[in-house]
Amino acid sequence: MNQPRILLVEDESHFLEAITLNLEMEGYEVIQAVDGKQGYKYFKSAKFDLIILDLMLPHIDGLTLCKNIRLENAHVPIIMLTAKGSNQEKVEGLKSGADDYITKPFNLEEFLLRVQSLLRRSSSGTVKNSVPDIITIGNKTINFLTYEVSGASTEVVVLSKKEVQLLKLLVDKENEVVSRDTILEEIWGYEIYPTARTIDNFILNLRKYFEENPKEPKHFHSIRGVGYKFNK
Repeated sequence: MNQPRILLVEDESHFLEAITLNLEMEGYEVIQAVDGKQGYKYFKSAKFDLIILDLMLPHIDGLTLCKNIRLENAHVPIIMLTAKGSNQEKVEGLKSGADDYITKPFNLEEFLLRVQSLLRRSSSGTVKNSVPDIITIGNKTINFLTYEVSGASTEVVVLSKKEVQLLKLLVDKENEVVSRDTILEEIWGYEIYPTARTIDNFILNLRKYFEENPKEPKHFHSIRGVGYKFNK
């Protein structure tokens, strides 16, 4: 079996070397980049199973780099590292397309578990690929390749990666009740466990994007004590 290949974009040399050493000890192949421009060049030139990038990078910052990568590859897992830990910065990182966000200094064992979790979920294909690239929900259209939601009388909205993953999961299981536990495991993974309220907020967002009246949903239904159900 081929070693998973990881692109590590980090400008602080001591972090770069320490992270590389520990990842290589776990059996991963690590390609190093010391700034955003070099990281983007390496991303364009090779296939990676996971990308780890710092938020504060020379030339191209981590948020911009993450967004650029997502424009070309919607599936490669991305972990964002940063010395900043405010909720707003975490939200910005996740909105830019990152799958996980880790604040320095971090617990090494937890970091390696998160790496392992993202690689496992990516290789197993968390959400089935039977959903068409473009579907219509109500009077809105979602393009799963570009993450764009459009309608005749509304401006285009770009969903986050997690919103797209959740939507794909619900669409794939149309008319079935999907439990909260299934959503947590499939979309977030148990090593990166969010609260139940997190799922509620994502469902509220999907209703806002697709429902004519989000308070009286026709497509995204809450099943009390169990989970959610989608229908067209």
